[in-house]
Amino acid sequence: MQKMFTDVRALLKEKNLRLTPQREAVLKILLDCEEHLTAEDIYDRTRAEYPEIGLATIYRALELFEELGLVSKLDFGDGGRRYEPALGKDHHHLICMDCGQIAEFNEDLLGQLHETIARESGFLILNHSLRFFGYCSKCKDKHKHEVES
Repeated sequence: MQKMFTDVRALLKEKNLRLTPQREAVLKILLDCEEHLTAEDIYDRTRAEYPEIGLATIYRALELFEELGLVSKLDFGDGGRRYEPALGKDHHHLICMDCGQIAEFNEDLLGQLHETIARESGFLILNHSLRFFGYCSKCKDKHKHEVES
């Protein structure tokens, strides 16, 4: 993880910016967590180390990291925005419409489609996202009638 922070520092330095302790704390929380966090979740966790930090600082750090391609902003249809590191392999999400559980899966079935679309359209695709909405194994029995009707 230290190499990652060294790389982020270099990237920010190129833009005449610094990896402040607050920005580093935000990034560390995202990298250490396996959940998809809201800005408020990150704010609550960051305040343990930096009690004086404001929510606006969290949003500014997240916007900056998103612009730099370090963080992805996700919309799971619940009216909120969640964040996760944008580093690593593409993955997709299964979202339970009842309990809100979010599960990830790594099978990138869109790879060939991604390449075909880019080639045929001339569009430079940097990333893609696939979200399935439905019911998790715990909630699906409550909603079987919706599928059967």
